[in-house]
Amino acid sequence: MPKMKTKSSAKKRFKLTGTGKIKRKHAFKSHILTKKSKKRKLALTHSTLVHDADEQSIKLQLRLK
Repeated sequence: MPKMKTKSSAKKRFKLTGTGKIKRKHAFKSHILTKKSKKRKLALTHSTLVHDADEQSIKLQLRLK
């Protein structure tokens, strides 16, 4: 039986923290930035954690579970 491969797209987008949670970046900060406020753009710069409802799906894509 062949090896189970990780999803390349998930591998590039998510990182695992030391406590086992999954870290991600915010969307909507690549272009059309003139109409977005400075406060909004600054908030989008920082990374955040994946929601609990999506965590199992991403772990499956990364072959962690």
